[in-house]
Amino acid sequence: MKENISQIIKRLGPIFGLLAVVILFSALRPATFATLDNLQIILLQTAVVGTAALGMTFVIISGGIDLSVGSVVALSTVTTATLLARGWPPPAAALGAIAAGLLVGLFIGTMVTKAGLTPFITTLGLWGAVRGLAKGLANEQTVIAPDTWLNGLLTSLPDDRKWMLFPPGIWILLVLAIIMASVLRYAIWGRHVFAVGSNELTARLCGISIVRTKLGIYLLGSGMAATAGVLQFSYLTVGDPTTGTGMELDVIAAVVIGGASLAGGEGSILGSLIGALIMTCVANGCTKMEFPNWAQEIVTGGIIITAVLIDRFRRKGIS
Repeated sequence: MKENISQIIKRLGPIFGLLAVVILFSALRPATFATLDNLQIILLQTAVVGTAALGMTFVIISGGIDLSVGSVVALSTVTTATLLARGWPPPAAALGAIAAGLLVGLFIGTMVTKAGLTPFITTLGLWGAVRGLAKGLANEQTVIAPDTWLNGLLTSLPDDRKWMLFPPGIWILLVLAIIMASVLRYAIWGRHVFAVGSNELTARLCGISIVRTKLGIYLLGSGMAATAGVLQFSYLTVGDPTTGTGMELDVIAAVVIGGASLAGGEGSILGSLIGALIMTCVANGCTKMEFPNWAQEIVTGGIIITAVLIDRFRRKGIS
């Protein structure tokens, strides 16, 4: 009975956290935070962090970490804008940007599985290297691209398209979330991800290919980050090599707040999406409170530490 109650609290905890954040900022800034227009802004901002968090969920469940997410987002926005400026059709430009992200994921997976490097060291190195690549590709300036339908993925809906309820970018996030949740819950590979994160040695003894599983995990993680970069391009309408700075913290925090454990073996797509909403609401609320950027960064860091402490105490309680 006690275990059932703890499981219920664990699953509902992120929802209670989201409600608490919304109620707090709604009470403090009712005229600016608790409005339909601001809700739309929050959803648009959540689409980018939430999409990257989908891939990060798999990485953290497997017991890994990826610090290069923000840099991959920047590389993706620059790649999208550059290809569009060179006359590529929008679908090809978006796929080219995602392919660039997949190459980063392939490199991470290879270094982790073949070279024996830890995910932290590998992705920390790529955090700087990929950012530098984005700046070099953009000649250290924003890349202006022609207007295409990609620019409308994360913009407010015009009156003739209100029937869609949400901009296309939000629907892309929801569809991807359903697919990723189905993979985790029903696909054999999803079970392998949990098994690797719970106990890699046991998973190996059970016949699970650790190399293939981890390669797939980091390919997926960077691919989702690159997809988030395409959405970020739509939000910015330019390729900005400096965008996404510090986004890896928001993405990791979203996944951990959503119930994933940095020790591996636990996590869910729904929890990560709720965590992404919490991070976006906190950032939006701090802006409405006119907090300076340095104060918002302190708040973000405090949220991460609190989430990790809660996970640590919870795991001690289980053991």
